[in-house]
Amino acid sequence: MFSHILLPLDLDEPSSWRKALPAALSLTRNFSCRLTLYTVISNPDAAEAAEWSAIGYREFVSVTEARLSNLAAEIEDAPGVSTRVGRGSVYRSIVEDARVMGADLIVMSAHRPEMKDYLLGAHAARVVRHAHCSVFIVRE
Repeated sequence: MFSHILLPLDLDEPSSWRKALPAALSLTRNFSCRLTLYTVISNPDAAEAAEWSAIGYREFVSVTEARLSNLAAEIEDAPGVSTRVGRGSVYRSIVEDARVMGADLIVMSAHRPEMKDYLLGAHAARVVRHAHCSVFIVRE
């Protein structure tokens, strides 16, 4: 049914993958499909990292890629987990990169909505509205 699952996560927020990662792994095993761990370097984070130089930005990207690879390496019984780092708007990067990679399911965590989420829209809600594929939301 699914051939490629994309799991967006925030490396600085374990709640973004604490429950979503086991769910994605279970689906990966059940459907014998690929799993890609994915994080986004947002525009504000990129601007802060590049404030002093392009070298600072490249180092920030390298550290992010290494942290994501380390997380993938810690996953037992899931050979072939790939990683990818997106850049730009969080929800737009998730939606666009899922399409480009050919992901047919996005598994992501969502926190309980607060008033600001109703006014501004949370990343998960935007991904659900704009994704070309199915989206499975795991509540923390």
